[in-house]
Amino acid sequence: MKNGKLCRPLGVFALFLPEIRELLQGKDFAGIKNLIKAINSMDLAEGWRCLEPNEKIIIFKLLGTKKSVELFENLPFGEQTQIINNLNNQEVAQVINDMAPDERADLFKELPKKVSRKLFLLASNEDAKNIKELIDFKEGTAGSLMTTEFVGLKKEMTARQAIIHIQENLRADHRENIYSLFVTDDNHKLIGAIPLQELLKAPPDIPIKEIMTGVELIKVGVDTDAKDVTALFKKYDLLDTPVVDKDNSLLGIITVDDIVETIEKEATKEFYEIGKMNAEGGEIISYAKATTFELVKRRAGWLILLLIFDFLTGTVLKGFEATLSSAVALTFFIPMLLDTGGNAGAQTSITIIRGLATGDVNFKNLLRVIRLEFKSALLMGLIVGAVAFGRAFLLQKDFMLAGVVGTTMLLIALLAIATGVFLPLFSKKIGLDPAVLAGPITTSVVDVIGLIIYFKIAQFFIPGLR
Repeated sequence: MKNGKLCRPLGVFALFLPEIRELLQGKDFAGIKNLIKAINSMDLAEGWRCLEPNEKIIIFKLLGTKKSVELFENLPFGEQTQIINNLNNQEVAQVINDMAPDERADLFKELPKKVSRKLFLLASNEDAKNIKELIDFKEGTAGSLMTTEFVGLKKEMTARQAIIHIQENLRADHRENIYSLFVTDDNHKLIGAIPLQELLKAPPDIPIKEIMTGVELIKVGVDTDAKDVTALFKKYDLLDTPVVDKDNSLLGIITVDDIVETIEKEATKEFYEIGKMNAEGGEIISYAKATTFELVKRRAGWLILLLIFDFLTGTVLKGFEATLSSAVALTFFIPMLLDTGGNAGAQTSITIIRGLATGDVNFKNLLRVIRLEFKSALLMGLIVGAVAFGRAFLLQKDFMLAGVVGTTMLLIALLAIATGVFLPLFSKKIGLDPAVLAGPITTSVVDVIGLIIYFKIAQFFIPGLR
């Protein structure tokens, strides 16, 4: 039981939980210590929510230094805060000082100022300086993603000297995977790179300057947008990249592990925004931890905004009240027309938004995109228009009414696809997120203008409605 509710642990942790509970009940701390050695840190973090608060603290204190830090880094912020509040200063300092620099900076950004000031005092002078440097970088930039945990090389070194230098300067608790080594001059300016595998294979006495490669294509500025960094990793199939300041001084590195997290957050953010929810920076809604308030907070704002947009639809219907009362059969087809238009607009806007995100759609190939979408819109409009015509005729046996429905469906399809193309592009042009702006407005434009088109065509083709 967890806080009065049944908690079902997932994965590997589910196998260990009964034995952990039995050992805790018997206060067999040596047995617990041996048991948790066999559990991977990620599996432990996944099942952490199923432990009681006192059980968490006992287990955390029984973990070795490396494993406790790994676990801590993989826990949600709320769980991290609970652990910090239940450790003494020496234990907190141990965790803080052994964390990866980028993970540590992320923690300090989340903490209240009063708590972070206390933790700054517990961090070593070097780590405190490093934290201050990293937390100053704007969120969503290369600086916020990078780690300062790397070992630099000099071009005058031989391959043998470089390997010895790495061994001597690599901290025992170094957390980042090493894929490449970056070469700097005496002023710490970045001048080259060499993959670790190439360094290990190189003849021992060959100078680094003879085997290093250029970095102009893969280095990124500290203020580079995270999306652009991600695109660079995809384009060049990178495992890491150096981060430099405006003077080309090497500040840190970004590894593929960090980029995977960024890609996951961006994808989650897009999904939520397209679904008209508060994206909260790409934080996943977990039903294992979510509260009613969180779900309402994420969804209510957009629902109210979309409801306000829908007021316009009611206004249009009110304006054509006389037309509707003269031909009640027109109302039968309103849901079909608007839903199909909304679906066509959503299909197009999602394709365009995704293309903008991947770089497949840009303002250089805009004419080709528009031509392609216009041709497909015309063909799809004819198809759905013919289907709508057939449905209306079968239902009402009225050729004129079926013609109104079919023609309206054709025009609404064209309108929806045009809106789905131009609104995301317009959003991008004025610097707004296309996923946020384009979705609700596309639907509203199609609903309002679609209804006006429908009734105007009806009035034109059916004399009794004029």
